[in-house]
Amino acid sequence: MNGFFAFLAGSTGRIVRAVAGIVLIVLGLFVVGGTGGLIIAIIGLAPLAAGVFDFCIFAPLFRLPFNGAKLRSTLQK
Repeated sequence: MNGFFAFLAGSTGRIVRAVAGIVLIVLGLFVVGGTGGLIIAIIGLAPLAAGVFDFCIFAPLFRLPFNGAKLRSTLQK
């Protein structure tokens, strides 16, 4: 499991999360449309923000730090 969080906390994982968020927003607003599309777009804000602002939403569920820098530091030990 630490490998997964190491990936998410790394620069590649941050880019993947940001791109996934953008894809969800675009799909929600321009492909799905309506209320369902708006909900998908709002959900897409979470991975976008996590990638841009360097935090991991799921890490606290596994007793790991929320902050990306602290998470990387913890996983390197």
